[in-house]
Amino acid sequence: MEEEIHATLKILIIGESGVGKSSLLLRFTDGTFDSEIGSTIGVDFKVKTMKTDGNNVKLAIWDTAGQERFRTLTPSYYRGAQGVILVYDVTRRETFAKLDNWQNELETFSTKHGIVKMLVGNKIDKTNREIDRNDGLRYARKHSMLFIEASAKTCDGVECAFEEVVEKILQTPGLWEAEGHDKAVKLSDSASSQAGESCCSLW
Repeated sequence: MEEEIHATLKILIIGESGVGKSSLLLRFTDGTFDSEIGSTIGVDFKVKTMKTDGNNVKLAIWDTAGQERFRTLTPSYYRGAQGVILVYDVTRRETFAKLDNWQNELETFSTKHGIVKMLVGNKIDKTNREIDRNDGLRYARKHSMLFIEASAKTCDGVECAFEEVVEKILQTPGLWEAEGHDKAVKLSDSASSQAGESCCSLW
């Protein structure tokens, strides 16, 4: 018998082209990494069910998959999202400099008040770093985001990034209140019990 799904959450992955959004998605959902992965036109979409504090949560994860180069993202992409993972490449300063543009777009089109935001500095496996960890941390604190550095190639930080976004959403019942108030309170309480065990840096 299929286990009950207590909440279905929409999570976006946004950021400049080539920062590794699709690689992060594939590493998290499929446990794979392809160094030759190319940009695809359209919006990639994957579903993953995870268990948190004994509750099954279904994640609908949306990846811009190349669209960011053409700035053709529409409000429908952002509509209803409860969480967003904003990605930059620690080896490319220009991807960090463009974060404000993505922030502005998110604020313009997001339909959920208090959407959970996670900043991810990707590709820490590479040696030609241009963005220091403290730069990312300062930006995240300034904009009230969770923050972590990660590598889709080595898997460092990937699971934690998604798990922290999910737990933070579950601590904010208003973001997914369609699931019912009682469940919201139950999940919020259980998620809050582990809030101090974060592997990410908080604002």
